[in-house]
Amino acid sequence: MSRWILCSLVSIFFFACSPNNVEVDNDLKKYFDENKVDGTFGMFDNGQGRFTVYNLPRFSDSAYTPASTFKIINSLIGLETGRVLDSSAIINWDSIDRGRPECNRNMTMRDAFRISCPPWYQELARRIGKPAMQKWLDTLGYASRYGKFTIGNNLDTFWLDNSAKVTADEELGIVKKLYFDQLPFQKRSQRIVREMMEWEKNANYSLYYKTGWGFTEKGHALGWIVGWIEENQHPYFFALQLESPDKNYNMKEARIKILKGILKQYGFMEGKK
Repeated sequence: MSRWILCSLVSIFFFACSPNNVEVDNDLKKYFDENKVDGTFGMFDNGQGRFTVYNLPRFSDSAYTPASTFKIINSLIGLETGRVLDSSAIINWDSIDRGRPECNRNMTMRDAFRISCPPWYQELARRIGKPAMQKWLDTLGYASRYGKFTIGNNLDTFWLDNSAKVTADEELGIVKKLYFDQLPFQKRSQRIVREMMEWEKNANYSLYYKTGWGFTEKGHALGWIVGWIEENQHPYFFALQLESPDKNYNMKEARIKILKGILKQYGFMEGKK
């Protein structure tokens, strides 16, 4: 792995480039092999300025549909534009059954975010409108790795239909900035979204993340988990991505299984970090 590629990647996280800052950990391959998936994983230790990655080319150079991880950005834009006031804001069910019984109800943003209901957020995107959505995507530079991303006639599907694509390092950078209130949104908006991302909190650690599940242009199942784990008030940011040629692959189970396997291997969740 060339030092130039490593420097290009770590510069994204705003610390001095040094071979000692980056570790390519091929031992993590076993988690992907055991679950019969391809993919990548990256973790940034903010305190030490260290980046650990498995499958660096895929992490930094390959872009994929963000799927439901876009709910982070969609929520922030909804809050910033006043289309939703807070996480308790309700959008009513349109009475169309789309095969997700748990989504067939009037629902708050918090519930829609946590059980990841696409129709709720598609309606939010329509309420935000194309001009405002485009303005905020331009401000963020979102999905612009290969040139400016422009929304077409797919305002309510662009994060699902492979029109917008992001890299894993972009996903990690977003959650890192979200943690530190560094995204171009009000601190209140960022705090509300962070709170919706909290899944586990105890005396040893806090775990925050957003999942995503979609399909590549080849019809392969694609899964994400992006977020951070915090121990002793010290955040570690991560992005995990999985891909399987089996369109019926159980991403829901595999994502969290692989994530927790890696976290445990790295000594997390015991309060010793």
